[in-house]
Amino acid sequence: MKIIELILDEELEFNGVDAISIVENPAIQSNFVALKDQEIKLAEVNKDKRILLGAILIPNKPILRNNGEEDYYIFFSNDTVEKASQMYLKQGNQQNASLEHQYSLKGLTLVESWIVNDEIYDKSRLYENTKQVPVGTWMGSIRVDSEEVWQSYVKEGVVKGFSIEGYFADKSERPKEGVSEKLAKKQINDIKDLFIEKNGKK
Repeated sequence: MKIIELILDEELEFNGVDAISIVENPAIQSNFVALKDQEIKLAEVNKDKRILLGAILIPNKPILRNNGEEDYYIFFSNDTVEKASQMYLKQGNQQNASLEHQYSLKGLTLVESWIVNDEIYDKSRLYENTKQVPVGTWMGSIRVDSEEVWQSYVKEGVVKGFSIEGYFADKSERPKEGVSEKLAKKQINDIKDLFIEKNGKK
């Protein structure tokens, strides 16, 4: 099955992450932690703030897609994940949010964003749902000021994680820019091996 690396192409008019969607089934298979009342463990988060903390984008994780004709996998490198996280803030998209990629939401704001850079000493390790995310993962905390979203979707367990919306380019359609074809194939094969090892199938 085809595996495609998606990259940021700064030559395109539209590129990067436009919004973060709260969804029932996050493609990266990492649920967020709802921080509220007595569940809040981070000193930086006040008890009266409703916070969703979780992985926004995990590097080198194969994500199944279908273009209407065939199934294929996409993945993002560590470098692309870091660039995407920075561009999201630089472009002022902190309040862009949606529900299941279909409905624009008001009252959700990204209040914290970081890249996991240590296997042990990272705040993501404080929570069961996120302590296994790899180094290089884009983590975020979203404050939910919308009463309807918090009561009807978060407290009811309807949404369980984050998913990104944005514009990325297929790396295979761009010039290699100094990266040898042999090295590019090795990277794809490493991703395939990782997927097979974790899922036990091709």
